[in-house]
Amino acid sequence: MSPIHPLPPVPRGRRLPTLDPRPEDEPVQAVVALGSNLGDTAATIAEAVAAIRRLPLVDDVRVSRTVTTVALRLDGPDPDAPEFANAVAVVTTRLAPQVLLGMLHAIEEEHGRIRAERWGDRTLDLDLIAYGDVRSDDEHLLLPHPRAHERTFVLAPWLDVDPDAVLPGRGRVADLLAALEGDA
Repeated sequence: MSPIHPLPPVPRGRRLPTLDPRPEDEPVQAVVALGSNLGDTAATIAEAVAAIRRLPLVDDVRVSRTVTTVALRLDGPDPDAPEFANAVAVVTTRLAPQVLLGMLHAIEEEHGRIRAERWGDRTLDLDLIAYGDVRSDDEHLLLPHPRAHERTFVLAPWLDVDPDAVLPGRGRVADLLAALEGDA
C-alpha cells in the first residue's frame, strides 16, 4: 500500500465564492453593468453584449442605450482620461451568480482587460450589479454591487431597460438616481 500524501495548499488568487455553483432551478434576473474607455468602445460594448447573449443558461438579454461619462477615479472624476461608454444589460439566467461572474470575467479577458490599476482605464469592465434578491458579502462576490447606488452611469442605463427596477437593500433605482441628480 502506498503512503498517503497530503494535498498541496491551494494557491492564493481568484477563487469561486462559497455559494452553490449549481444552476438555479428557476430563472433569475441579473443586472450587468458594461463599461469601456479604451479602443473602439462602441464595438467593445456591442461585442460584450453578443458574448453575454451566447452564454449557456442565459435566455434573455435586454440592453440599455449607451451613455458616455467622464472617467471616475478613487479621488473623483478625471476629465483628462478617455471618456467611458457605459450600458446595462438585464439578463434572465439560470447560471449561479459566481458562475455568471466568472464568465463575465472571461469575456473581459477576451477583450484584453488587464487588472493593473483599480479604477483605471480599461478595454472592458463587466460588473455584476444584482442577481435577483441575493445578498453576498463574500469578498469575491459582493451582491448587490456595493457602489451601484452611487453611480449614475449604472442607474440611468438600468432605468432605460427597466423603469421599475429595484436595487436590493437600497430601493427603487428611479429614487436613487433622483437623489444623486439632486446632489449634482
